[in-house]
Amino acid sequence: MNFRTSDQPLAREIRRRRTFAIISHPDAGKTTLTEKLLLFGGAIQLAGTVKARKSGRFAASDWMAVEQQRGISVSSSVMQFEYQGHVINLLDTPGHQDFSEDTYRVLTAVDAALMVIDAAKGVEAQTIRLLEVCRLRNTPIITFINKLDREVRDPVELLDEIESVLNIRCAPITWPVGMGKSFRGVFHLLHDEMHRFRPGEGHHHAKVEAVKGIDDPVLDAHYPMEVVPLRSEVELVRGACEPFEHAAYLRGEQSPVFFGSAINNFGVRELLQSVIAWAPPPQPRNGGVRQIEALEPAFSGFVFKIQANMDPRHRDRIAFLRICSGRLTPETRVTQVRTARQFKIPHPLIFMANERTVLEEAVAGDVIGIHNHGQFHIGDTLTEGEPLAFKGIPYFAPELFMRARLKDPLKAKQLNNALKELGEEGAIQVFQLSQGGPPVLGAVGQLQFEIVSHRLQAEYGVPALFEPVNVRAARWVRAPDRKALREFEKGNPARLAADVDGNPVFLAESNAILQLTGERWPDIALRETREHGERLHDGA
Repeated sequence: MNFRTSDQPLAREIRRRRTFAIISHPDAGKTTLTEKLLLFGGAIQLAGTVKARKSGRFAASDWMAVEQQRGISVSSSVMQFEYQGHVINLLDTPGHQDFSEDTYRVLTAVDAALMVIDAAKGVEAQTIRLLEVCRLRNTPIITFINKLDREVRDPVELLDEIESVLNIRCAPITWPVGMGKSFRGVFHLLHDEMHRFRPGEGHHHAKVEAVKGIDDPVLDAHYPMEVVPLRSEVELVRGACEPFEHAAYLRGEQSPVFFGSAINNFGVRELLQSVIAWAPPPQPRNGGVRQIEALEPAFSGFVFKIQANMDPRHRDRIAFLRICSGRLTPETRVTQVRTARQFKIPHPLIFMANERTVLEEAVAGDVIGIHNHGQFHIGDTLTEGEPLAFKGIPYFAPELFMRARLKDPLKAKQLNNALKELGEEGAIQVFQLSQGGPPVLGAVGQLQFEIVSHRLQAEYGVPALFEPVNVRAARWVRAPDRKALREFEKGNPARLAADVDGNPVFLAESNAILQLTGERWPDIALRETREHGERLHDGA
């Protein structure tokens, strides 16, 4: 259905939206680039850096105390600002693979992505995984090859690696002139002009010094050593690389590539301008029963993230919601599809990391926050009454398992409440054994346990240690009917648990146990993933 709303002001507002995530391997410069995009967009006046701890300034997107102490991003951040007549919803994601589930959830809520690659290291493991997730939805990707102010790899080699490893065609938009101490700038292939790099002069408000045309004698005067190879390389690139095709980019088949240095603000303005010019406005979404168009007047959206204790003074919990269609105001009466509960959202929030502002209106494409007192789950769909169920927000089976042991036994109740909240948030997976006892905690990597330990102490006042548990695999149980599920539960009472949403989970001590169980119970599906909001314990 090619839907067009008759509400022209609403349509204009929706078309102004650009909602995208920044993805990369750790240390490629993702958080630095996020800061500089905010700086160029006028959202902040002074860029912090996670490395400048002595100055007391930290990246705006790294708002958690543990992020500032460790110098890494461990939680996704949402930031909204206006730039050149467009509303930007920018989502910064954790780069570390141990927090990949948070990143996967964020990627379901965006219409495009900006991929950052370290020019010295090229394509790295986490970049491969993240691009695979983007490819599941054909998410358009713009590539920024960063750190040209250092000694890096040959740009042709980098493009070849991106194409061969990530299986996406590259269309260079800018081309570097030199690298490291001899980095002179980039040549903009579409604009046919040289953007000159001057170390120490990369202020975000400074005008880019450009030389028009590859044959301009100014280039010979300023860069006598570089101009001959530059002309040769530009001719080669224009002849050998495919030209930028906007339709191929929107299909996720081609990635426009920019070179620059985020730490020096160089190339950031061009990147931001390309996002508003090329990235798509809010796109249609799979609503389960039908495709939902962004321009439909009725409000709909889904919860893709829950964050506890964004304001430690009030012990608050925020549900992050991507609006998929229509308009939301404090007077909009919405229905939570999972529970059929109806209510108004009197104080929806927009964010600059952990700073928040109450808004009067939000439209499709916006990412907002809703105060959550435990009623929202990840994957929840909110509508104006239509029974939709937005798809594509998965849970993944954890790879490491632990139990929490209290340093103070009197705080058992506080620990259980804290783990419940952190489980609902998705910071860690919590499995409550059917036969009782302390819950089994599951994580993708060891760093997740370290962060949870830190947060238990800092946010909940519950110091705890983590001890190994005799579990090597977890699988969600899917039965053809309730009778089969009850028989499976009776036959495996010591290995059955429930996840945070009450779904049955089989915990195995080894892969051999897992295999034998699958052979003994052929009608029972033991799944490595489940959809957020999916209820498995009701049978078929």
